[in-house]
Amino acid sequence: MRTVNDSYEEFIEAFLIWMKDAGFTLHTQKSYLGDVSQFLDSLGGKKLEQVKKIHVMSYLSSVREQGVSDATRNRKHAAVNCFFKALMELEMAGTNPAAGIKKSKTDKNRTPVYLDEQQLPLFLKSIEGKYRYRNAAVFLLMAYMGLRVGEVHTLNLTDYNRDRHTLDVFGKGRKWRTLPVPDAVAAMLDRALEERITPWRRKEDALFISQKGQRLSIRNIQQIAADTFDRYQSDLPERQRLPYSCHKLRHSFATMLLRKGADLRTVQELLGHSSIQTTTVYTHVTSREKEEAISRLEVVLPF
Repeated sequence: MRTVNDSYEEFIEAFLIWMKDAGFTLHTQKSYLGDVSQFLDSLGGKKLEQVKKIHVMSYLSSVREQGVSDATRNRKHAAVNCFFKALMELEMAGTNPAAGIKKSKTDKNRTPVYLDEQQLPLFLKSIEGKYRYRNAAVFLLMAYMGLRVGEVHTLNLTDYNRDRHTLDVFGKGRKWRTLPVPDAVAAMLDRALEERITPWRRKEDALFISQKGQRLSIRNIQQIAADTFDRYQSDLPERQRLPYSCHKLRHSFATMLLRKGADLRTVQELLGHSSIQTTTVYTHVTSREKEEAISRLEVVLPF
């Protein structure tokens, strides 16, 4: 976390307590604390009761000028909004100057990035190293079961029922969902468990262990994915490489399900979305599908 003016220390500590009590993941806590600390730095020592909407908007404008994406700008806004919301609930602030500020409009017409059914096996072939079975299990959980990277990180041994082939997943909003595990994924999970690294803490229950003997961190998973995607695209010129990530594997899962005729409500449940509107972002179509649809039309000219 960034170093901020000591006068804000009490508020930062209160915000952290609030997030822990609300069940925010460690990853979200760290991200939000970093964003809020950056915002507080921008105030120049101003007391929180003096902060107005214009100060929040000025901060958000400054980070945009620094070149951050609209999505990052919106996350920083969400962090500051959440900060003041927490202080109001804790009776440490009377107003929320971040409330009512509009989100940046992200580019919804960009070509979506994901791997299709033909590409996923090639990506999995790019997995290398001593812990390839563990890493393959991690990727399969995201690509064929739709888990978020944070959900993979928090998985414990007891969450996986080897006999029933089910997995209990603790997701956003402190909600549990039970997912069926495909046979091929179960086989890889079993292989990964057979070769599971012995943790240095005797009572460590994490499903996936790092080479240091600790729970595999979100950062570790993201780096392993980045390295694997680099190998997967190594034969392509730099300008043709796509920005794949852990989330794109989850995107691949949702896209494959919808193309095979799964209804939105079922996909929503599998992904752990609280709103079906969130699930609709995966209902995109490709240029090939557009061409196939139009090719079914019979054009009859009257001359």
